[in-house]
Amino acid sequence: MKAFLILEDGTVFAGTSIGSPREVISEIVFNTSMTGYLEVLTDPSYAGQAVVMTYPLIGNYGICHEDMESAKPWPDGYIVRELSRMPSNFRSEDTIQNFLSIHDIPGICGIDTRALTKILREKGTMNGMITTNEHFELSEVLPRLKAYNTGKVVEKVTCTEKYVVPGDGYRVALMDFGTKRNIVRSLKERGCQVTVYPAFTAAEEILEDQPDGIMLSNGPGDPKECVSIIEEVRKLYDSDVPIFAICLGHQLMALATGADTHKMKYGHRGGNHPVKDLKTGRVYISSQNHGYVVDMDTVNPKIAEIGFINVNDGTTEGLRYKKKPVFTTQYHPEASPGPHDSSYLFDEFLSMMEKSRLKQKEKADMKMTEGDNGNA
Repeated sequence: MKAFLILEDGTVFAGTSIGSPREVISEIVFNTSMTGYLEVLTDPSYAGQAVVMTYPLIGNYGICHEDMESAKPWPDGYIVRELSRMPSNFRSEDTIQNFLSIHDIPGICGIDTRALTKILREKGTMNGMITTNEHFELSEVLPRLKAYNTGKVVEKVTCTEKYVVPGDGYRVALMDFGTKRNIVRSLKERGCQVTVYPAFTAAEEILEDQPDGIMLSNGPGDPKECVSIIEEVRKLYDSDVPIFAICLGHQLMALATGADTHKMKYGHRGGNHPVKDLKTGRVYISSQNHGYVVDMDTVNPKIAEIGFINVNDGTTEGLRYKKKPVFTTQYHPEASPGPHDSSYLFDEFLSMMEKSRLKQKEKADMKMTEGDNGNA
């Protein structure tokens, strides 16, 4: 079946329909990863977007459900150059085209994804339509494309109620703005008990559970849309509980402490982005998926300092806060494309929780001593 990709600048690509034949309008973004297409498809941060894979052959190792980052795929659409029809992998359980059909995700293959990516790089991210209607009228489609907005997508991807992943170590509260399973897995591997909270949970409820640390997860959309969440993040910041934030969580913490964010021309999406840790001077290969960035010039130097930068374009990739046990990264240390390049950040988070627990113990011991002296 023929399919068409129509961009809001009027460009039309013709190809073959894959997945669901239904029509969809979405924001068109590109990802430069050579592998990990299932992880991309099941990353909640892609809610409200259709993904272009720049690598020319997708699906050659099939679908392995164990590798999914959430319970379902989230992109509105999927765009590839060539789709492998016969995957070869002993772990493969399904084909990518069947996976897309089952989950009602429309897609298109057989188009020049290199040309499409060059358009998005030169003109910036834009909206588009995937359709199987051969009789479309551009004059009718283009106004609809220009009017599309991803809207408040965090509420679509967050969990509906809190749940606990058991562990014998530190108690971590994870705010689910669209969290990936590997964040939970990375904490569990370090012995943590992880309690996952819906995105709109009040800070008071989280703090009442007395976590040793708090994680703010990744997620989709414009961080400035999350007005009520930012208010709760500010309360968490004021609490003195150690906090580690990733991607959207990093942006929300920045907004909560007075910094600003803006939309990038075409964002960073892929598994090969170099990031420099300014504390150590080391450069790491990172996995990224974001279309918004924290404005470096708006970060109050009395509150935080730039902790990480993108080597390619010099944009902010993370903050270290000066007065609170808080640090944040724009990139995904749990994704481990390097492999495991940035997993040390989870160990740093554990060290912060250990120091915090020792301080609390010292305070408790001092109060006990003062009480004994008073009784004496």
